[in-house]
Amino acid sequence: MNLPAFFQKNTFASSTSRGLIAGFLGGLAGTAVKSLVENYLPVRKIEQRSAQIKIVDDLSTMITGTPISHQNEALAEQLVSFPFGASLGAAYGYGKKDKDDYNITDGVILGASTWFSTHETSLPMMGLEPKPTDVPLKMQANELFAHVLFGITTEVVRSLVNQRLKRQRY
Repeated sequence: MNLPAFFQKNTFASSTSRGLIAGFLGGLAGTAVKSLVENYLPVRKIEQRSAQIKIVDDLSTMITGTPISHQNEALAEQLVSFPFGASLGAAYGYGKKDKDDYNITDGVILGASTWFSTHETSLPMMGLEPKPTDVPLKMQANELFAHVLFGITTEVVRSLVNQRLKRQRY
C-alpha cells in the first residue's frame, strides 16, 4: 500500500497518523504565531527571565557547569517552546483525529487551557514564574491572547493538513 492510500483510509491507524502529523505541524505553526505576538506584546517584566530560559539554563549548568550566555537566551527559549508546542499540537491532533473540519472554538479552548495550565498554575507552582497575583493584569491578558492565537492557529493548520493528507493524490 502506498502512503496516499494509507492516509485516505478511515482506519484507526490512518486517522491516528493523520491526526498526529496534522497536530504536530499545527503546533509548530501555533508556536511561531505565539512567539511572534510575544515579540510585540509584553508578557513579562523586562528583567524577568522566561520559564523556558530558566529550564535551559539549569540544564546547561548541570551538563556543562556554566549557564547559557545572554546572547543565546532567545535561541534557548525557542528550543523549549517549539518542541513543547509541537508535542501539545500532536496530542491535540490525536484527540481530534476523526474531525476533519476546523472549529475555532476548539482552538480557543486549546489556547486558553494551555495558558491556564502553564502560566496560571504549574509554572508558578514549580517556581519558574511568579504567582498570577504578582503579574500585572495587562501582561496576563497579553499572555492569554498569545496562547489563544496559538490554539486557533494550531486548529486551523491541523484541519488543513488533515484534510490535505486525507485527499492527496499522486
